[in-house]
Amino acid sequence: MPIAKITGQGLAAIACSVALLWGFIAGEKLTVRNARQEYAQTMRDLRQLQRRTQPVSAPKPAPQNPQPGRVTLG
Repeated sequence: MPIAKITGQGLAAIACSVALLWGFIAGEKLTVRNARQEYAQTMRDLRQLQRRTQPVSAPKPAPQNPQPGRVTLG
């Protein structure tokens, strides 16, 4: 003698809930995988940028007659 009986509608609701849960789990795994790949790519790019060296341009020579920094009137 069963204590509780699951109706077809209840069984369908349980199946939909389980399918939704597995969908969320799969989506989370994909999101984490993509985040890890982007992180690894960013770290590779950062290391590559740090290895590059660019020559610094030489400073401009100072003018022969430097202009005063402050102008005063009369």
